[in-house]
Amino acid sequence: MNSVLIIGKPNSGKSLLFNRLTGLQQKVANFPGVTVEVKSAVSGDLRFNDFPGIYSFNALTKDEEVAVTKFKKSITLEETKVVLGTLDATRLERSLHLALQIQKIAHEAGKPVIFAMNMMDELENNGLSIDLKALSKDLGSPVIGVSAKTQNGVPELKSFLSEVIDNPANHLASMADDSLERATQLNKSYSPKGDILLKNQNQLDRFFLSSVFGGLSFAAIMLVLFQSIFTWASPLMDLVENIIGELGAFVSGLVPAGLAADFINDAIFGGLGSFLVFVPQIFVLTFIIGLLEDSGYLARAAIICHKPLSLFGLSGKSFVPMLSGHACAIPAIFATRTIESPKRRLLTILTLPLTACSARLPVYSLLIAAFIPATTFAGGLFGWQGFTFFALYAFGIIMALLVSALLASSIPTKKDSDAPFIIELPPYRLPHWKPLIMRSYDAAKSFVIKAGGMIFIVTVVVWVLGYFPNGSGELSTSWLAYLGRWIEPVFEPLGLDWRYGVAILASFLAREVFVGTLGTMFGIEGADENIAGLATQIQE
Repeated sequence: MNSVLIIGKPNSGKSLLFNRLTGLQQKVANFPGVTVEVKSAVSGDLRFNDFPGIYSFNALTKDEEVAVTKFKKSITLEETKVVLGTLDATRLERSLHLALQIQKIAHEAGKPVIFAMNMMDELENNGLSIDLKALSKDLGSPVIGVSAKTQNGVPELKSFLSEVIDNPANHLASMADDSLERATQLNKSYSPKGDILLKNQNQLDRFFLSSVFGGLSFAAIMLVLFQSIFTWASPLMDLVENIIGELGAFVSGLVPAGLAADFINDAIFGGLGSFLVFVPQIFVLTFIIGLLEDSGYLARAAIICHKPLSLFGLSGKSFVPMLSGHACAIPAIFATRTIESPKRRLLTILTLPLTACSARLPVYSLLIAAFIPATTFAGGLFGWQGFTFFALYAFGIIMALLVSALLASSIPTKKDSDAPFIIELPPYRLPHWKPLIMRSYDAAKSFVIKAGGMIFIVTVVVWVLGYFPNGSGELSTSWLAYLGRWIEPVFEPLGLDWRYGVAILASFLAREVFVGTLGTMFGIEGADENIAGLATQIQE
């Protein structure tokens, strides 16, 4: 199958263009290094390969090493018919040097090159333009104007790609001078004149990056992030809880009393149901983080955090993996590849598991709902439960920083091996709402699928041990009670009875299991009482 290689700098709209060309919903964000692997998709008779964004073929980060190595290997393959380079019309100067390097490599491989001049809609909205015909002539390769956001020019680009594949000899890349001087010359000739594109960005940066208001706004945004996880997700959580309760009551009425009915009530609706109540918080967390990514604020947050994080041996770019780690530590560790410094990258990887990932979210939510009063203020926007949530997450971050500082003093730094902190400030943009909502939904769905299987197995085991030999309502005389009381002395000094000890031990398999285990035990003990209101049962 004929292949098209898509490559460009970060924040050039490359991944969104890939989505438009293929119909996929790959993660799109306004922060360098979000795409950390080569994406591939088939559309019609073409296979599109989307490479991680790079600034130059002289790789500096692990992300760039992946892209450069894979690209140089892929361009030599017979099935590779054309290279599609993306240019940012609003930041043309930063795209041209890479474009010349792409053209030179394509010429050496004997492959045609097409450049997609993305974000043309932003130029048009500001009354600016680029002479694409003249630029195509100077570059020696076609430049097609598109807007991945509005999809203007995308069908024409796809049609032109097919034309180039049918007649590759007519569009082979010419030998290019890939020097910085050549790129600067092209920029002077073709970049949109005027600073209108930077004016609004500079005004916002003066606020968000100021020494006083920048720090205050960052703290406020982080507080809103954690408030949203708990306080603003409550309506969705209540809705899910009501649905589970109604569904449990409906199913219970269809099944005759006995073993099967007890299993459905206690294990499925009591165990899995108690866990599902907290899934909306995963959606809200992913949505808010995605909102910060798409808007371009995360790059500013990295700059704000660089100085304080450097005191603990980390980099400003460590902020994004640490924030992503609150969703899941595994992709957050992958995201550390954007950190240029090997030592700071290693420190970030080692301390990321100390941050509170989404697996702990149901546990924190349950304990907070059970023990912290649901008192709100400021018209219901803020509450003590949200502040407690913020404090728990802050504690994890503080511990990660302290451990990082300790490790930084013990890990030697090789001479000339460290790299400077360099980051591009992308323009502020409104999010692409549909992809943002879809990836938030996918994150919640993925969390349920990955954690649900483990929770189901554990809840079944807990149910069997708690149900037998005397049946529902007799948890105190069950096999589980015998095992629990055997380990109870370990947890008794903490004020916890054997039920919580069993749940804590089960959580070593997966943190989320804690909620499901308690839900199953309280379901067995409560027999026909409320199925989903686990926090209320704990309070009682």
